[in-house]
Amino acid sequence: MSADQYLARLSCRDELNDSPLSATVVPYVEALLVQRYAKRTIGLYLHALAHFGHWMKTEALCVESIDAALTERFVREHLPACTCSMSLHSGTVNTRAALRHLLKLLAQRRPVKSSTDDPITTELDRFGDYLQNICGVAPQTNARRCKDVGVLLVYCFGAEPLVLSPLSVAQIDAFVATLIPRLRPASLRTGCNSLRSYFRFRALLGESTDALSASLPRVADWRHATLPKALSDAQLAAFLKVFDCSNPVELRDYAIARCLLDLGLRGDEVAHLTLQSVDWRNGTLTLGTSKSKRVQQLPLPVPTGEAIARYLRQGRPQTTDRNLFVRHRAPVGIPLSVAALRSAMNRAFVRCGLRDQFCNTHVLRRTTATRLQRAGASVKEIADLLRHRSIDTASAYARVDLEGLRAVALPWPGSRS
Repeated sequence: MSADQYLARLSCRDELNDSPLSATVVPYVEALLVQRYAKRTIGLYLHALAHFGHWMKTEALCVESIDAALTERFVREHLPACTCSMSLHSGTVNTRAALRHLLKLLAQRRPVKSSTDDPITTELDRFGDYLQNICGVAPQTNARRCKDVGVLLVYCFGAEPLVLSPLSVAQIDAFVATLIPRLRPASLRTGCNSLRSYFRFRALLGESTDALSASLPRVADWRHATLPKALSDAQLAAFLKVFDCSNPVELRDYAIARCLLDLGLRGDEVAHLTLQSVDWRNGTLTLGTSKSKRVQQLPLPVPTGEAIARYLRQGRPQTTDRNLFVRHRAPVGIPLSVAALRSAMNRAFVRCGLRDQFCNTHVLRRTTATRLQRAGASVKEIADLLRHRSIDTASAYARVDLEGLRAVALPWPGSRS
């Protein structure tokens, strides 16, 4: 069905045609159809778009005035007190989604204005550029640090100008104290490291931040206090059995699970695999983007290759995107995000009854290391496969070899030999 045919049956077409958005409606519908959105979903989005267009008309706004700040103003201020025709209401969730698609469409035609009036947004953009271009941190690390710093800036400044000189050590202590009850030690340590990075950035701009950096606590990290959590052989078998390989989505998820288990890949490494990553002739898998920032080539195990090949032949939807793993729900065919990949693995943990014990994809990577160790691999071999730069990182798995430890342990003083 074409966009014109779809619009001919739409109940709110008159409102759309009579709004400032009239020229964008057809390309808007065409974009949603290409991404294989359901007709009902498209209808909900168009009703939300008609509502937004009606509001723009009453406010005497034009298409050129549309930006992220305007759409947020519509959602936050107009929707709660709306007195427009009830036939145009699509709900807050659908309205936000519809307006996100509108912003994407307009961005393809012209640069969409961002909310540059917000000093915090501007500051985080500058900090993100520093992390990317000067520090060279990974995109995920960049996003995490900007998020952590954003929380601090909102806490300390709100909408006021950002000047760090009035900040005191007591304010930083009070902010960190708000984080302690809701963050685990590892997350708190990461957050403090993000703030140290931000204070270094501000120091480069000429502000004195030494005292602020020094006030951040050094969070204890007892990483070696417990054994690495990993799936037992029985749990691993139960986990792999939950994938229904007659379902295209489950075919994809099973292939992802094999990449995580057989090669010990990180979640973001799997999400960034492309069709070019697999060399079928030589039986290798190339990682182009990894935490180590080096192109690395790994042997492709037979079970992993078979799972990927089956997904490509029987499950992967037709798409022009070159990413190996893509979405199967609208928007169909775009790269699968790291968050969606983790969600898929979490659903598998739920189905096999292990969700209470395991809740992230990294446990599969640790399972790979543990199985290698139990099969007789050395710590150096484990570190090489997991691509650890430091052998100390992989040394934790030596503590899993309880039988080997018993063989070399000395008798306790005073006990019987």
